[in-house]
Amino acid sequence: MLLFAVVSLLVLNVQAQRRNVRYNEYIKKYEEMAVEQMKRHKIPASITLAQGLLESGAGLSKLARDSHNHFGIKCGSGWRGKSVRHDDDLRDECFRAYRNPRESYEDHSDFLKRGSRYAFLFRLEITDYRGWAKGLKKAGYATDPSYANRLITIIEDYELYKYDRKGVYSERKLAKHPWLMNPHQVYIANDIAYVVARDGDTFKLLADELDISWKKLVKYNDLQRDYTLMAGDIVYLKKKQKRAAKAYTAYVVKDGDSMHSISQKFGIRLKNLYKMNRKEGDYVPEIGDRLRLR
Repeated sequence: MLLFAVVSLLVLNVQAQRRNVRYNEYIKKYEEMAVEQMKRHKIPASITLAQGLLESGAGLSKLARDSHNHFGIKCGSGWRGKSVRHDDDLRDECFRAYRNPRESYEDHSDFLKRGSRYAFLFRLEITDYRGWAKGLKKAGYATDPSYANRLITIIEDYELYKYDRKGVYSERKLAKHPWLMNPHQVYIANDIAYVVARDGDTFKLLADELDISWKKLVKYNDLQRDYTLMAGDIVYLKKKQKRAAKAYTAYVVKDGDSMHSISQKFGIRLKNLYKMNRKEGDYVPEIGDRLRLR
């Protein structure tokens, strides 16, 4: 399980590196507008941003650049505003045109709220972006058979779901508990739950998020109270085991390893790692040393 978690972290890191710069720029530019629409109309900000990204090509499509239409909304029989002709499913179709992107965002919200076929979506939780994505496809927002999956992929790759939490928590609560916007993912190693520290994490911040005593976090991880957490540190949420999982019987020391890092890697109490290897507290492992794990 530890190996799976490490691989997962590597995948997430690779995904972050592969993120489209233009997508990031679009999100930064329109995130506040999407959150504003969510608070007024109860449409998840993640859905609004994902649709804007997908439909407008991150604001670079001709329709978005020339007519400020970020959501690919066609004229329809009831449209009385400006319009523009554009090839889509058919040639020379009528699309709505706006004076600025804000008008497009506001009309997108109005379009969904007024459309009876989308009414069922507003009964979903504001954080249920998957339900919204599948519902939009079911209601016929787009003809692309993979439309729902594409929205979900964008939301998860760019962590747009964090904006939806602004529709659940008050600004005051978010200011006091910033982790609500992006909580740590919990992993399992040696049957013990743990999280991976990020830049700026402290034991007290983690304790607030995970509803656990910060002093216990220090103790469970064989650390001192004045230890400064570093990005990538494993932080166990319960007392570690006396030995490693059955799949791990021994370990050959590698460059950069310490007794503490090995104990964290395999979820073993530090004192037990010393004891089963008959080592004193001043022992410093060397590259190539073979250590028992159980």
